[in-house]
Amino acid sequence: MNAIQPEERAHIAKKTTWVGFVCNLMLTIGKILAGLLGRSSAMIADGIHSLSDFVTDIVVICFISISAKGKDEDHNYGHGKYETFATFIISVMLIVVGAGLLWASVTKVLAALQGESLTRPEPVALMAAIASIIVKEGLYQYTARAGRRIASDTVVANAWHHRSDALSSVGTLVGIGGAMFLGESFRVLDPIACGVVSVFIIVTGAKLLLPAVRELLETSLPVETEREIGTIVTRTPGVRAYHNMKTRKSGSAYIVDLHIKVDPDITVNEGHAISHAVEENLRARFGITLQTSIHIEPWKGPSTVSSQPCD
Repeated sequence: MNAIQPEERAHIAKKTTWVGFVCNLMLTIGKILAGLLGRSSAMIADGIHSLSDFVTDIVVICFISISAKGKDEDHNYGHGKYETFATFIISVMLIVVGAGLLWASVTKVLAALQGESLTRPEPVALMAAIASIIVKEGLYQYTARAGRRIASDTVVANAWHHRSDALSSVGTLVGIGGAMFLGESFRVLDPIACGVVSVFIIVTGAKLLLPAVRELLETSLPVETEREIGTIVTRTPGVRAYHNMKTRKSGSAYIVDLHIKVDPDITVNEGHAISHAVEENLRARFGITLQTSIHIEPWKGPSTVSSQPCD
């Protein structure tokens, strides 16, 4: 496993986000102009949705830089929680944007049912929707790949924000196409499609929000991960048992505190070497961002390896 250094990780995250930032700038201007010229309120709303990506891009750029900092006097475990907080902000924004689109779509559907005539869009709005889908889906693939490479929930969350914009444009495309080619009675497809898409946006935001909240509340790592950590510890030569393991996540870093039991007759240097071996074995599996605190105790039981329940 080739671990990515924090500096390189921050560089990749910022580069990816800047690419999205520039694309969002062009799309926002283009879609709003297309909505105005093409007489499409759906396209104007889609442009406003793209505008929300500016805020998330700025959040990612700022918070990724902060989270890349090491330990200091005020942050003994580093600045990883800043990245988690950024993910929280992006998730909330997705939910808010989705709720706004849902409200607007419901309002338009009700107005249409009451006999209000909806404006027929022009072809420029249709072309803008197609361009938006292509660009935003490309941005999603590019950003998500980078986020998985550097194990950044924030970058992955930002990628999903790109995809939410693409999905919104799909709804806009369906609505504009229906309004243009199927007649006035089908113009209600625009708000209906946007309403369906907005639900997916809200669900996506909620899925990203839950892990961020769990991390901010210091929830332990998944049981499967803790079991894997325990297996690595017990397989380290010299470890007779381990217990009192506590785990949590801070940004991309795993933080592990545990007690290991070693033979009581070995030297302090030998005990330290064993704890260092445990740390290196864990870091080899989980990456350079792993942080550990290992307490050494004398083993008083039989010469077999035991696990977490050991007192």
